[in-house]
Amino acid sequence: MHRIVSVSVLVFFVAAGAAAFAADNPAAGAKPGEPTNPKAHKTWESAIQWESHRDYASAVSDFLKANRQDGGQCTECLRHAYLLAIRIGDDKDAEEAARDMLALAGTPAAKARAHYLIATALQRQGIRNKKEKCFTDSCPEFQAALDQGTEFNDAHFGLGLSLAKLHQDEEAKKQFAAYLGADKDESVMHLRAERYLENPDLARARMAPPFSIITLDGQQVSLDALAGKVVLIDFWATWCGPCREALPHIRNIAQKFSEQPLVVISISLDKDQAKWKDFVAKNGMTWLQYRDGSFDGSIARSFGVQAIPATFTIDADGVLQDQHVGDADIERKLKKLVAQAAEFQKHKSLEAAAPSPAQSN
Repeated sequence: MHRIVSVSVLVFFVAAGAAAFAADNPAAGAKPGEPTNPKAHKTWESAIQWESHRDYASAVSDFLKANRQDGGQCTECLRHAYLLAIRIGDDKDAEEAARDMLALAGTPAAKARAHYLIATALQRQGIRNKKEKCFTDSCPEFQAALDQGTEFNDAHFGLGLSLAKLHQDEEAKKQFAAYLGADKDESVMHLRAERYLENPDLARARMAPPFSIITLDGQQVSLDALAGKVVLIDFWATWCGPCREALPHIRNIAQKFSEQPLVVISISLDKDQAKWKDFVAKNGMTWLQYRDGSFDGSIARSFGVQAIPATFTIDADGVLQDQHVGDADIERKLKKLVAQAAEFQKHKSLEAAAPSPAQSN
């Protein structure tokens, strides 16, 4: 079983560095950015323990408490609290942490980062709770990040997304275009921004989080590069009994749809690379394979995977569906999505082959 959290296409930055503390730090063992107050440091250590045991809600609570006990000066408390709150969908606490970061920000870059994090938390609240006001409130925060003059390009993407959610499509397109113009590295978000620029309706859909991977056989696969095809993503591990039981079904789907616009990607949470490779080879898993390493892997986190097997179906537009591989109707549903994708591809081919008006004349 698995739980899908509200997924938004967001890139967020953490603090680039922590403030320096005095050499006579009263908290034994404290590192830069950690609390210096002894009581706060004890709460910090409790938060670290909660985090190590994957009780992220308790960890967030203690990180925020440690910051308050430290007089609101603990940059690492706030960074940890923000990241974990985002991870578990506690957007209110993420917003609180980000606003406290803004109060500590002393440089334009730090202020830009804090405004961006506030905007991100607000935007996620809007997506999760379907609150237009959150998107409206996020816009000036994204703009404030841009106004710091630190070339904070991701704020263009975030602002474009909020504007699209508010159906301000022309303004949204300007922001996506600005993002693309400045994105010289062509990051994983580049193709997503191109798609939103072309069709802002997609920015209002429940899109699957973007990713780019190098598969076991050396292929570079980007989710957005697979636009026009249905994608079935299966999170699994060799040590997972139910995953092994589901393997024949996954194999059957991969074989049955091999000549159709459907791509199957199995993403392993195995830590042991050699064991994973051996299992894949012995079990004839010839479709796309990638190892994310654990529940803490970047792709598992972005999809909100908390238990396996967890299987996600993504339609040809990149819109996330909620399906289980054990569902008896999964193949019927896949056939429907694949048929729609095939029809779309046929339509695009006919459009490409059609003479332009100039040629017709």
